Amino acid sequence: MILKRFYDDLLAQASYLLACESTGQALVVDPNRDIAQYLDAAAADSLTIVCVTETHIHADFVSGARDLAAAAGATLAVSAEGGPDWQYRTAGDSAAPQPRAIVPLAEGDELRAGTIRLDVLHTPGHTPEHLAFLVTDTSVSERPVGLLSGDFIFVGDVGRPDLLERAAHVAGTMESSARDLYRSLRRAAELPDYLQLWPGHGAGSACGKALGALPQSTLGYERIANPALRHADERAFVADILSAQPEPPRYFARMKRVNRDGLPPAPRGAPPRMTTDDVRRAIADRTLVVDTRPSAAFVQRFVPGTLCVPKSKSFLAYFGAVAPEECAVVLLVSSADDVPVLTRWLGLIGFDRVTGWALAGDVIDAVAKSGETLATMRTTDVHEMQARISASTPPLVLDVRGAGERALGQIPGATGVALGMLDEWAAGGTAPGTPLLLHCQTGTRAVIGASVLVARGFHDVTSVIGGFEAWTSAGFPVDTSSPQ
Repeated sequence: MILKRFYDDLLAQASYLLACESTGQALVVDPNRDIAQYLDAAAADSLTIVCVTETHIHADFVSGARDLAAAAGATLAVSAEGGPDWQYRTAGDSAAPQPRAIVPLAEGDELRAGTIRLDVLHTPGHTPEHLAFLVTDTSVSERPVGLLSGDFIFVGDVGRPDLLERAAHVAGTMESSARDLYRSLRRAAELPDYLQLWPGHGAGSACGKALGALPQSTLGYERIANPALRHADERAFVADILSAQPEPPRYFARMKRVNRDGLPPAPRGAPPRMTTDDVRRAIADRTLVVDTRPSAAFVQRFVPGTLCVPKSKSFLAYFGAVAPEECAVVLLVSSADDVPVLTRWLGLIGFDRVTGWALAGDVIDAVAKSGETLATMRTTDVHEMQARISASTPPLVLDVRGAGERALGQIPGATGVALGMLDEWAAGGTAPGTPLLLHCQTGTRAVIGASVLVARGFHDVTSVIGGFEAWTSAGFPVDTSSPQ
């Protein structure tokens, strides 16, 4: 058996190619939108992709399953479990390339590529339609060698059961999904300890709250080390699994629809370069104009109305937290070389409407020369922060970290408003002139959040350099009670 793992650091997402050496037939599981990597890998080993499948309808990235199956002339096999609301729709564009066939999968079905067999297990909890695949190399043994677990079991964690309610807004589903997940895990107790575990995500994914960084594990080890697999009481499991889950990025709700219903093909060609006047008009039209320079450069000078989302490994996580659904995007970049990279990254989460770009430095210089006022971001360190919050009229301190981070400790008196919730908080009636101090874990999210609030009309906003890490390193008190 050939097993290839593809890992996208930006998405913290894993997909897999499994192939039979004797026949050259291959299956691909959970591909993302960058389908060339799977086609290239198959071609390099003279393999034929005969089937493309998924563990579930993903919420955190655009699936490449339909497109890959069509490009490879393969069968697309997708879950038929979970009820009518979670069934895959047939692609609407009949002119676009189509898979060779579309096969519904249910508990007890199997997929084959030569001597490789995938047995289908229905493992609801993370989502109602979720499947896991027992992998057997029948040329060696009739016993399975591994489990492609998708978002069911991770290294050190399990798939969160609250996304249907919190991201897809299906009210009243968190507890029932958590109970489904508990029962799925109890059923997995029947599987052997030696089973290799190949999960769909790694550390940094928002599909769980404490994912490990190891690329794989064994089911036996997870039974020892994974807290979620040690629960013997359903009620305690439900309470624990629903506590301190990270706030889902705003784009997750749209991804569930996109991956269920299909997404139109991405625009071809590079986005156009824009003039400074074009950028001004985009800001005036409330287009999302994103300054992708490092946060340290942004705070010194930026064009009013732009949001700070630095180009980094965390770009998609931060962008997905602050971007409205299906919005057009203009990129302000440090280098023209950033444009194709960022455009590709945005396409991974379904933001295809990059309507233009400009060099951030050129726009800033042009605005300055025209006599218009550039904005600066106030910053402070934790020592000044401590003095300000101890004053007779302290500022409002906003902690823009996630609930899981705040559960481990927080600055006394701070109000928790996760980065992705700042827009909603800003519409809640707080006076625009209210003095605000924003902090995160190390500082970057505080600048991003401050840029969101400044763009929404708040004008007394300060971001804290070093964030909570600097606060604790300085020896200041920490509140370890329930997050606010």
